[in-house]
Amino acid sequence: MRSSIHIVDVDRLDTWSRYRNGLCDTCQANCCTMPLEVGLPDLIRLGVVDPFEAEYEEPRRIAKRLEKAGIIEHFNHKHCLFTIARRAGGDCRFLDAQTRRCTVYEQRPDTCRLHPQKKSPKPGYCAYGMRRP
Repeated sequence: MRSSIHIVDVDRLDTWSRYRNGLCDTCQANCCTMPLEVGLPDLIRLGVVDPFEAEYEEPRRIAKRLEKAGIIEHFNHKHCLFTIARRAGGDCRFLDAQTRRCTVYEQRPDTCRLHPQKKSPKPGYCAYGMRRP
């Protein structure tokens, strides 16, 4: 008898499923375990950077402050991208551990808004399924 449970490894794109409407309704938020790169507009929308600060402060100084506060874990100077810090278990800091739903959905970064159709390691596919233990 064949099991209907799909096992996914977020690091192996060949285990990802083709995205279709409604797939997120039953998802376990595996995409929320991948590194999340965001820009200054995303940080403003999330409320962790003030628009005035973004306009007048150098991005590397903003990054230094956010890293010290534990909000980001890395700053890419060349592309001005901030990598959001994850929890110890690897989940996004904005993911509710019980419901596996985004706690900042209305303010979510563009990377999340465009995933998986346009902004994904494998556009049109997502890490849908049960995570490999």
